[in-house]
Amino acid sequence: METITANPVVVTDMKKKMKDILMCISWREFANTYFQRSSSWFYHKMDGIDGNGGEGGFNEEEVEQMRGALIDLSNRIRHAAESI
Repeated sequence: METITANPVVVTDMKKKMKDILMCISWREFANTYFQRSSSWFYHKMDGIDGNGGEGGFNEEEVEQMRGALIDLSNRIRHAAESI
């Protein structure tokens, strides 16, 4: 019987992917609101490192959480714009 092990997907270039909006968002507030984590945890994830300085990043579940958070935030911004 052959066992296939899949390497977990880790996104280590999230900061690069967010370059267009990087300076427009309070990532401290974002990390707290959507991940219930500290800003230092989030910045390490964005930089693709773990808390000990090794290679890290967002795992598949966190990538989906990030996607959902950005969609929620964009909907909130659109709603605010439409209320003007």
